[in-house]
Amino acid sequence: MNRLTVEETNLLSIYHDGSKAQLVENMTAALPFMDEDMRELAKRTLSKVDALTEAEYRGLAVYPADEV
Repeated sequence: MNRLTVEETNLLSIYHDGSKAQLVENMTAALPFMDEDMRELAKRTLSKVDALTEAEYRGLAVYPADEV
């Protein structure tokens, strides 16, 4: 599994809505509204999430880093 960076984890926490499929849907819908740098981060994050199984996704600690 590709390790997620703090930035990627924080991004996931914004769009996380319970399931991997919902996260992908939410983040993909937001892509057109992101600036170029954020869009690249989101695309990289989506590719890492896509490589995860459902069980691996459920095992992620998805919450903003400042709440750790």
